Amino acid sequence: MKKRSRAGVSVIAIVGLGFAFVINAWPQSSARTPSADTIQEGKAMPTHASGTFEVKLNPQPSDDKVGDPTIGRMSIDKQFHGDLEGTSKGQMLTAMTDVKGSAGYVAIERITGTLHGRNGTFALQHTGTMQRGAPQLSVTVVPDSGTGQLVGLAGKMEIKIVDGKHFSELEYRFPPAPCCSATFVQPPDYAIPRRTTKLFF
Repeated sequence: MKKRSRAGVSVIAIVGLGFAFVINAWPQSSARTPSADTIQEGKAMPTHASGTFEVKLNPQPSDDKVGDPTIGRMSIDKQFHGDLEGTSKGQMLTAMTDVKGSAGYVAIERITGTLHGRNGTFALQHTGTMQRGAPQLSVTVVPDSGTGQLVGLAGKMEIKIVDGKHFSELEYRFPPAPCCSATFVQPPDYAIPRRTTKLFF
């Protein structure tokens, strides 16, 4: 039997590490449509967007300039459904180790679509590690990456897998709209009452 190549190990590890984090203590929360109550006391309150997605990961040619077989690169191609409807394209870098169950990856993807009726694009940054089988994953909206009706978008995404199906939960917010503004207009001179003084001789 031939030994499994580093590239083959990388592909398996990425699928397991990048998009197969099974978190039993996943917080369950229902999606809520944004409304006026998402802004309270001048602060933007978080809104949740739930849905599913399919993902395709394709190994990319190694970069000779890196010169390390433990570092791999893959392309990301996703389809989102639910409160977030759209597609995404991105890239992933991975680092393998000699210790079983330990690896790391970073990734950037840009999503194009509709979030609760708002059209635009935004970028997600992934940072994931696995330490001897114990995974940690953080997926964050890149600050100021939103375009169109998603300008100002901020938040984090959580990913879970149930029976082989991928689920996403995005907790996000937008900057609060200005509450009110007042402009003082100086009245014309003739509108200002004038005091008159009568002199008696």
